[in-house]
Amino acid sequence: MYWEGEKECINRDALKQLQLERLQSTLFRVYMNVPFYRKKFDEIGIDPDDFRSLEDLSKLPFTSKDDLRMSYPYGMFAVPLREVVRVQASSGTTGMPTAVGYTRNDIKNWSHLVARILMAGGVTQNDIVQIAFDYGLFTGALGLHYGAERLGASVIPISGGNTRRQVKIMQDFKTTALMCTPSYALSIADTLIETGINVNSLSLKYGLFGAEPWSEAMRQELEEKLKIIATDNYGLSEVMGPGVAGECLERKGLHINEDHFLVEVVDPETLEPLSAGETGELVITTLTKEAFPVIRFRTRDLTSLRTEPCPCRRTFVRMNKVMGRTDDMIKIKGMNVFPSQVEAVLFEIEGTEPHYQIIVDRKGAIDELTVLVEVSESIFFDQVKKQKDFIDLIKTRLSSELGISVEVKPVEKRTLERFEGKAKRAIDKRKL
Repeated sequence: MYWEGEKECINRDALKQLQLERLQSTLFRVYMNVPFYRKKFDEIGIDPDDFRSLEDLSKLPFTSKDDLRMSYPYGMFAVPLREVVRVQASSGTTGMPTAVGYTRNDIKNWSHLVARILMAGGVTQNDIVQIAFDYGLFTGALGLHYGAERLGASVIPISGGNTRRQVKIMQDFKTTALMCTPSYALSIADTLIETGINVNSLSLKYGLFGAEPWSEAMRQELEEKLKIIATDNYGLSEVMGPGVAGECLERKGLHINEDHFLVEVVDPETLEPLSAGETGELVITTLTKEAFPVIRFRTRDLTSLRTEPCPCRRTFVRMNKVMGRTDDMIKIKGMNVFPSQVEAVLFEIEGTEPHYQIIVDRKGAIDELTVLVEVSESIFFDQVKKQKDFIDLIKTRLSSELGISVEVKPVEKRTLERFEGKAKRAIDKRKL
């Protein structure tokens, strides 16, 4: 199913020409209207009128989140405020938030792009969509809301929190599609189990999850517990919000809406472009944003690109699921550790619950990594030897995956904090 089939299945040569034309227009607009970019372009001798090929993209300067913060709130806007009909902001989970703006045309494009993602994930005008992201300045909830309405689906704007009420609404309103973070979806699944509600009595068919990295093992857990088809979608406030990319029902990577976003993957240290299949930092240039265009924005998200054809016949390049962020990465004993690596191992071990936390500390001159993991009640009643064997199994698996020694501390169910929004999986107590 396609929302805009002709655009989503566009010929690649025609797409490249469209991207070039839109990029040229964007470069001219930011040079004329955004002092930050005019200064950057002048410093490195770039004239937007001379930009003739997509191959020259690497000559353009990067934009970082710090650049956006320095221009807070309106310094990066490319249109007068009288043309801005919506102002929103990032969640601020990694520091000071950044403000973003939208013109009427931006809002229209945004709703169409989200509608593409929703339909690719199975949602149609016949669905009842429950949006359990927090409404407010964060772009997630409203972006999905307008996309679902554009699609013609019925929308339940319940926002996040009050998990038992979420379940009650699912029962009463016959929700067919759930949209939230994957970690919060697990909390909803746990509540169903705790309250004795048979998931088969619900009308749920689809789960469209995003806003945080999650593993294939978590996808399987969600599908089993909620009896749904779970798909991943990707977006970020600084670029637009949800609708940048999303999985189709083939679930072989997230289709990037390349007619609106030009993407690269670069080495996060050298900033050199990487080839398809190589993992690095995702960099995005907007092609149609009017109020808040960004050039080569460093997302800090780590992924790789896939260029082989998808059976769904969409022709856009796909990105693999985000494995983590460069600022979420933990450097310990010379190794790079991501929460998603720990998560994937834990989900494979019977007896562990899908909730964990990583603690990094330093004893003297030695770094230590401890994983707190919720385990089933039966583990605590096992013989001491069985408990030790269980913990040793987790240690061995994690050490093999991460390449460093790991301490494991089992904790009882419901011990670790639950998150309604983005989950905080790692705590670094070192004073570096």
